[in-house]
Amino acid sequence: MKRGISFAVPGLIFLLTACMLALGEADTIVVGGSQHWHSGFNYTYWSILNGPFFINDKLVFKYNPPSKTNRRYSVYLLPNLWSFITCDFSNAKLLANPQHGGGKGFVFELTNWRPHYFASGEENGLQCEHGQMKFFAVPLPRSGF
Repeated sequence: MKRGISFAVPGLIFLLTACMLALGEADTIVVGGSQHWHSGFNYTYWSILNGPFFINDKLVFKYNPPSKTNRRYSVYLLPNLWSFITCDFSNAKLLANPQHGGGKGFVFELTNWRPHYFASGEENGLQCEHGQMKFFAVPLPRSGF
């Protein structure tokens, strides 16, 4: 009886460790899902439905490069909540220009626990204001349990 228990304990520890590691893996999330990144889609609502996001998750912004039939899109990281609410890009950081969304898209990794405010700054901020091309993510620490 003791012998069966001594073999079971290492196996149980291995199984629990494997489960914790599986829970701790980062996800890759396409912003907007199959709709990708475009004007007229409510990304704030999308982020509520697809959250929560976790530290080390990767957000992928996919959009077609500009052409005669495609509008221009970009990805900015806004510095604070007020900039997000008002679509003020004056202190925002350009993460991806209109050319970066093609192919596999632009990838942004959520590396720390703080609010990340994203928006498209094209058309003088109108895509942010009227096109709803903005959302925020506050990545949570990933639990191993």
